[in-house]
Amino acid sequence: MSDFDGLRQNLSRMFGQVLSHVPALAQTWGRTFESVISEEVPFTRLPKPLREVRLALATTGGVHLRNQTPFDMADSRGDATFRPLPAATPREDLMITHDYYDHTNAVRDLNILFPLEHLRDLVAAGHIGSLGTCYGFMGHIEPPHLEALINETAPEAARLMREEGVDALLLTPG
Repeated sequence: MSDFDGLRQNLSRMFGQVLSHVPALAQTWGRTFESVISEEVPFTRLPKPLREVRLALATTGGVHLRNQTPFDMADSRGDATFRPLPAATPREDLMITHDYYDHTNAVRDLNILFPLEHLRDLVAAGHIGSLGTCYGFMGHIEPPHLEALINETAPEAARLMREEGVDALLLTPG
């Protein structure tokens, strides 16, 4: 890594931490960033009662299994890959690799970011049919990785969910 790349990475991390603590600044900065814009919010009714739905959980908070390759924090433009997370994974087998937000509280209680334990409770109580494989992504994706996320990574995760029979996805931000 060149000195310039290291400086850019450190500045990006510091900027991400500042944005985590100053929401108004984050909103202002977000409005200046090119993003995917949709004229309508797509809405599809569930094809069956929630108690029969197979639900997947995904987060952009950088959650992954301890034994999986962490998200690439050396690339200041982000990491557009994902990590599959079995729904039965114990909390102690999960960790967060993400330098661009303050995840102190999420480390204390992962359910505020990735409510897998609560969803398992809802399945056990019969309120949700079942849980499919869950997915960890890293937020803070900038071009050129944004195009890979939109055109390759996200469609691949969607394909895997369809193959598994997932009816709905709960997405939590990081």
